[in-house]
Amino acid sequence: MTELLQYEFMRNALWACLLISINCGIIGTLVVVNRLVFLSGGIAHASYGGVGVALFCGLPPQLGAAGCAIAASMAMGMISLHAKHRSDTIIGVVWATGMAAGIVLVDLTPGYHVDLMSYLFGSILMVPGYMLWLMAGLDVFVVAWAFLFYRQIQAMSYDEEHAQVMGVPVQGLYFALLGLTALSVVMVIQAVGLILVIALLTVPAVIAEDFSRSLRAMMCWAVLLSMVFTMVGLVVSYFFDLTAGATIVLVAAAVFFIFRIILGMYKGWRARQ
Repeated sequence: MTELLQYEFMRNALWACLLISINCGIIGTLVVVNRLVFLSGGIAHASYGGVGVALFCGLPPQLGAAGCAIAASMAMGMISLHAKHRSDTIIGVVWATGMAAGIVLVDLTPGYHVDLMSYLFGSILMVPGYMLWLMAGLDVFVVAWAFLFYRQIQAMSYDEEHAQVMGVPVQGLYFALLGLTALSVVMVIQAVGLILVIALLTVPAVIAEDFSRSLRAMMCWAVLLSMVFTMVGLVVSYFFDLTAGATIVLVAAAVFFIFRIILGMYKGWRARQ
């Protein structure tokens, strides 16, 4: 392990793993509990349109991705509230439109774009120092938001109608969650890329849900699991010369399937007692 810490890019990658894990644990938990996984996938893929716009205009891809992700999240949120019976179809259209627009704009932009490949497949080993500060800032904001509005978020997540009766600003919290999910997606893309982002957001939370008795506990367990997955995946990818993002997701997926098998066997054993 000390060998890894000799290199600045590995130290930055390890810090990125920790910072991303905090965000994935909290936002990922709320995404899973509020059943926003498909919508989050739509946000992630729609953000590719922002990457295309940014490259076409000569701007940083992350800036375009963040702007497009936030705009897409607000649009999808409005759709899910006012056209619930058709929301999955419309979100799918927005998802595809964002990807298609991004591809066309990239085609219209001359030159080969290394940043584009890292956006698609992740580049946690190339995370610059300033990006770590942005990740830390987003983490502080997410933790503060979840702490200050915990009871309202919990009410919205488990009984939306009762929360509205009790005066909880459900729509405000909902759109705040979507906005933070959009920013989180852009941040997590740094680690695993656009293609695998939803796995890292949801797998730790899904595992944590099975042995957590409260939303707070689920968040904490999801943060811890995400740290384990990202750190182990990063170390394995380094020693076996593998793509870091894909390795991280494979580690998470392996633990998920092993956990489900063990849990199923345990429940079967309990049922026979």
